[in-house]
Order: sequence, then C-alpha cells, then structure tokens
Amino acid sequence: MTGSLGFSATRRGFLGLAAGGVALTALPEATRAQPVRTSARIVILGAGAGGASMANWLAARLEGAQITVVDGRMQHWYQPGFTLVAAGLKPAGYATSATGDWLPAGVRWVQDFAAEIDPEANRVTTLGGERLDYDYLIVATGLTLDWDAIEGFSLDMVGENGISAHYAGPDHAERSCRALDRFIDEGGVGLFGRPETEMKCAGAPLKITMLTEDMATRRGSRDRVSLIYNAHNPTLFGVPIVDHRVRQIFRERDIPVRFGHVLKAIDPARKVATYATPEGDVETGYDFINVIPPQRAPQVVRESGLSWADRWTDQGWIEVDMGTLRHARYPNVFGIGDINGVPKGKTAASVKWHLPVVEDHLISEMQGREGTRRFNGYTSCPMITRVGRAMLIEFDYNDNLVPSFPGVVAPLEELWVAWLMKEVALKPTYIAMLRGLA
Repeated sequence: MTGSLGFSATRRGFLGLAAGGVALTALPEATRAQPVRTSARIVILGAGAGGASMANWLAARLEGAQITVVDGRMQHWYQPGFTLVAAGLKPAGYATSATGDWLPAGVRWVQDFAAEIDPEANRVTTLGGERLDYDYLIVATGLTLDWDAIEGFSLDMVGENGISAHYAGPDHAERSCRALDRFIDEGGVGLFGRPETEMKCAGAPLKITMLTEDMATRRGSRDRVSLIYNAHNPTLFGVPIVDHRVRQIFRERDIPVRFGHVLKAIDPARKVATYATPEGDVETGYDFINVIPPQRAPQVVRESGLSWADRWTDQGWIEVDMGTLRHARYPNVFGIGDINGVPKGKTAASVKWHLPVVEDHLISEMQGREGTRRFNGYTSCPMITRVGRAMLIEFDYNDNLVPSFPGVVAPLEELWVAWLMKEVALKPTYIAMLRGLA
C-alpha cells in the first residue's frame, strides 16, 4: 500500500495537526528555490504518487523544460485508503480521482503505457509506437501485483465465497469488505498474510488482520471467529522493535501466527489454501482469506536493463543508489517510489522524501555540479490496530525509529491521535504532495 514542499520541510509538515485538524502551511514564496532555465527533455514514467508529484515539482522549478508524463491510466488511486475501504470505513470513491486532475499545465501527458525503455539510446517507446527521446528519465511506474502467482485465484472471485483482495484496487477493496462483513457475522476461520517478495506498505496485511479482530469483538462475534496470520519469514515486521510490539498485540488479542508460511494456491471449491513452508506444502481450510500476491517491477522495467543484476532478481527493482536515488549505471535516470531497489521506502510517505532528493541531483546535474541531498530510508506506517486507534511507526534504513513528534506521540502506543493522522490528516497531505505543495 505509497508525503512534501507546501508544508514545513520536516516530517511534522507531513503529519502536522493543529487544534484537532490538519495544519497545512505553505512555504513563503521567498523560501522557494529559484527557477532554473533549461531546454532539457524530461520523461516521467508513471502518474501515480511519485510521477504526478515530480511533474508538479519540476514544472514549478524549471523554465523551458519539455516535461512528458507517460501513463495510460485514466484513474488515480489513493492507495493508503484501500485498507479503510476494505474495512468498511470509507467508500471506494474515497480512493479514486482522475489522473489528469493532478498533472500541471504545461506538462504533456501521453495517455499510453511504455512498451520499451532503451537507456542506451535515451528513448522510451509507447505501446502505440510513439518514440520519446529524453535527456533525463524518471522512473515512477510503481509495481505490479502478480496475481497469476497464486494458483487457482482470479480477481473475479473477490467478494464471493470468503475471498478478499484489498490490494487490487478501490472496487476490489469494497468487494473485499462485503466478504469480510459476512465472515465476521457468520464466523469461521480467517487467513491473512503477506507475500515473500518486497511489497508496498508492508504494514497493510497486519492492519486488516487487527481491524478484523476488532470489528468481530465490537459485533460480539469474536468467539466464533478464528484468525490466523501467515508470516513469510520469522518476523511480523522488518523493524525489530516494531516486530516485538506487534507480536505482543497479537498475543493479547489471540491472533496466532504461523511463521515461514507463503501462500501459493487456493482451491475456492473446497475453501482450502496451500502454503509453502520450509517443511513442505501445508493445506489449511478457510471461511475467509485475504489474498496478497507477490509484487514485482512492471515487465517493461524488468526488460529494460535498469534492474539490479544481483539483487531482487525475481522482482526487478531498478538499481539506484540508496542515498541519491540515481541509477548506478545510467546517471541520467532516477527512480521515485515503489520501483526503487532500496532496502526501505515502499510507502506513499517515502515519496515525499524522494522528491527533494531527485530534484536536487537532477537540477545539480543540469548545472554541472554535485547534488547534496540524500534519502535516509524514511518510511512511515500509520499502523491501525483498532477502529479509532493506531501506532505512528516511522523508521529509516537503519531500523531507527524517527518519530515526527518525539515526546508527544509515542510511536509504539495505540493512540487516538495516530488514528486521526491516518484517517483525517493523511489524505489532505497526500493531495498537497501531488500538487507539489508539500
């Protein structure tokens, strides 16, 4: 499941609250960087959180640049809202808008998908055959969900027979809500988990599990509901102190965990899921299952030569420097968002911290100097634990907690104010980011 210059340039600007609401403070005009004159051709692949935000940043900063955004999607998805939709807390429309609404004037939008990326020739070719030559390429394609990797599953099953897949999109999240609602009322065995690959918003599988337990408790059906969380490795969360806290919550709320279990197949007719484990395949019957598939770079990126050759070889994330987000072999290529092959940062909040880094190094290159900004791996996960309660988890590459409100919001406590930040403050901040104002 993926915050930057119209608020304060600190994390407080990303989640700032004032008098119970969101504090959105635009930067004074005098503090903005001076515009740069250039005739550079810049192609941005993708108009999601990273691509749209970057287009707005560059359109405001550069004079004379030819900026082209390539994306065939007519609809923009607010992906941090999918869990809220799946839990019945928001309608599907809460997470949808028009792609064109977020792209600035003066930027060309090619309403097509990339079919080929040639970093040697500095060219992108679209499915429709248009060739786009570039001086600089910004890869912001996001990732793809490999539903075909789950044998027996198809998206048309979602919402029926206890099958949920809230990562698939707003409509599927709403259909997942119907299946979840029936399960909570009727009871039975519910299976949750995550894939073995890197993934967007790794906290989302934990959130939907805890929300399910809370809603069953509130409805008085908890004694009829058995929840099992299947972890792909020996942990629940990659940051050790957060892992410890989530384990504690799961124990307190009687949510058993099976470690080393990776979903590989479902049999909808028998309502049986098959998990790969170190000891071999294990079958488990279910009444409800939330399916989250392996996640990879889009095929066009995997075939471009931009991916790591010796890391994440089955996933294809692009080979960028973890600090500068600049490609290791093609210095005129940068990455923003989920596509980056870095140890942390597949959240919308991370995009906020990618933007100034990429802008700095891109414009420094145009001006013949070295950029200075670096991405420290900042990742934010407002970890919903109950309706009305959440933990504001923020961390960096070194697994250090980097709280935005030290001494005010304890990151490992289930707090109403952290819920407010997720449920109320996050979307306006995300919108400001898309506009290039945050």
